[in-house]
Amino acid sequence: MSGAQTLYLVWHGAPEAEVELGEDRHALAPGLFMARSARSRSKLYHAVKRQLPDDTALLVAALDEAPKFKGMAPGAMKWARGGA
Repeated sequence: MSGAQTLYLVWHGAPEAEVELGEDRHALAPGLFMARSARSRSKLYHAVKRQLPDDTALLVAALDEAPKFKGMAPGAMKWARGGA
């Protein structure tokens, strides 16, 4: 995808579901991941929503910078700061 990339935090209430986006992403915990995308928040939200069971809780939030966290999946902080 071309254009400016936004960092998003995505959480969904179906941690067993596998969500494929074709985006640069990193899992933080089951059902929780960060993604870098040129898509709008709405387009990313609907791309995730279509892959989840009906009535599954979903949150997609754009981030201005990498969040602070600890205890997440290995490599998450490095990824969030722009490393691979």
